[in-house]
Amino acid sequence: MNVGIIGAGHIAGKIARTLEWTEGIDCIAVGSRSQEKADSFAKEFRIPRAYGSYDALLEDPDVDLVYIATPHSHHFEPTMEALEKGKACLVEKAFMANARETKAVLDKAKEKGIFVAEAIWTRYQPARNIINRLISYGRIGQIRQICATLSHGVMHLPRITRPELCGGTLLDIGLYPLNFVRMVCDNPIEKIESQCVLSDEGVDISETISLTLEGGILATIRSSVCCEGFNTASIEGTEGCITIDNTNNPKLIRVYGKGGRLIEEIAVPESISGYEYEFQACKEAMEKGLIEPPQMPHSETLFLMELMDSLRKEWGVHYPMD
Repeated sequence: MNVGIIGAGHIAGKIARTLEWTEGIDCIAVGSRSQEKADSFAKEFRIPRAYGSYDALLEDPDVDLVYIATPHSHHFEPTMEALEKGKACLVEKAFMANARETKAVLDKAKEKGIFVAEAIWTRYQPARNIINRLISYGRIGQIRQICATLSHGVMHLPRITRPELCGGTLLDIGLYPLNFVRMVCDNPIEKIESQCVLSDEGVDISETISLTLEGGILATIRSSVCCEGFNTASIEGTEGCITIDNTNNPKLIRVYGKGGRLIEEIAVPESISGYEYEFQACKEAMEKGLIEPPQMPHSETLFLMELMDSLRKEWGVHYPMD
């Protein structure tokens, strides 16, 4: 599978480096709004083709999958254009700025019969299957609580503080613990309570979200862009609990029994970077003629975007594209 990257920023570099070592998948092109930036990026990551516009990359007949690596405030237009030109897309999280944009893109993909997916890497990583197997085997009994945290002090980054770039915690960091909860338990939400601290610019910088799920399960999410956190997660059941060392990029999973007795430690398999799994999932799905990956179906992408829209509305966080 040949990949073309739209955008030449930090995350694009991580992806390019990952694809250098990913078997069966090659990054053959990069597109930027600047030819100079595209040339520099291509040289650094040994990419054979550099385009000074997104349109030029989308016209490349050898590109099978377009990876959208622009800020999430600028995902909509290049993704829609790519779909119109018949190009499959993997779109960096958050998928779009809001549910309206998300629905339009997913409808277009369905209309055209073209693959599109959200690049929320934790959905594709092997840790997910390990955790879900432990739960399904009944290792901790019935789930009663889920806790997930993720905080990084990144307010020095302009994309975090500016509403026109869809700044704030929720779309950049908070969606990881939200996705963690949904991966562990996708029971219907019966009640939502939340608290949020806003910046002077009007974006969310710290938040706590409590979800009461059907079946008597309480999920607690905490995230922030103005402090550093332990960034751990836990799943607590009637017979024990599972702890995860990193909500965003798990490396070690521990299983405890009653009384806090450590039963098992499971090391997550080594990877290139962790990003390779989402591209492998896209390749497998596209080879089967699917328009969405089973790891992150369109229904989940839309559900979470609608949930984040409702939270932002409650907090008074508005983006120009809303």
